[in-house]
Amino acid sequence: MNIGKAISTHRKEWGLTQVELSSKTKLSRTYISDVENGRYSPSLKSLKIIADALELTLSELLEGVVE
Repeated sequence: MNIGKAISTHRKEWGLTQVELSSKTKLSRTYISDVENGRYSPSLKSLKIIADALELTLSELLEGVVE
């Protein structure tokens, strides 16, 4: 699984839309979409923001991720 798929999976487990995750993270919805679809590779800072919004540690978010 890649990082975008992991974010998408965890987001959906929380029942969040991209707009809702965007609101929680203060990252744009298009950025979240681009990350989930593999068009952008998020920075470590962005990954931490997303993990915090999903109430995950970075380790939990990245578990099973293979690039």
